[in-house]
Amino acid sequence: MDFNYIEELVKKCKADDKLSKEKLAEEFRPLIFNISKRTFIDGYEIHDIQNECYSSLFKCVSLYNLDKHRFVAYATNAIKNNMNDLIKRIRTRSSTEGNEALSLHDDVEKDLPSHDISLEDLFCDRCDYEELRLAINKLNVEEKELIDFIFFKNNTIQSYAYFKNLCYSTACLKKKVTLKKIFVHISLYYKTPEAQEIQG
Repeated sequence: MDFNYIEELVKKCKADDKLSKEKLAEEFRPLIFNISKRTFIDGYEIHDIQNECYSSLFKCVSLYNLDKHRFVAYATNAIKNNMNDLIKRIRTRSSTEGNEALSLHDDVEKDLPSHDISLEDLFCDRCDYEELRLAINKLNVEEKELIDFIFFKNNTIQSYAYFKNLCYSTACLKKKVTLKKIFVHISLYYKTPEAQEIQG
């Protein structure tokens, strides 16, 4: 990297020059690609990690003192520190909310309380469409939208995350919570032990 060129780009970025922002992002692209390839964060895909890095980069631009003439070192350290902080936050969240809180798989029924009843059994064998419709009607607007988008319109969680501008792990968690709500509503209708256990 040409440090003087970078300093000039940062100066123009601070003046809200869009072309300079693009050029600065291009200059840092190899570093960001390298960091994102070597970083694993539970629930984040490589594009999520890259977005976090670019977000850190432009936060550095807004906070940077042009008199320092050390932007490359400043931004590089900030990006790496942000990745480390993000990993720590995810680990802390996982330990305080349980490992299943960040589950990335689509088999969400494995995460639900179960006494010999699976989600599939519940939806297919133990309720008719009327109970399912009533349970879905008790959801909020966002939860109904999720159910419609994924189950009735046959889209993936990944496309839902993209559509709603969420990271993949957040979309998975929303799906899990929404399905659990439906599970509880239907289980209460049948007064199953698992529903009483959740409610009590």
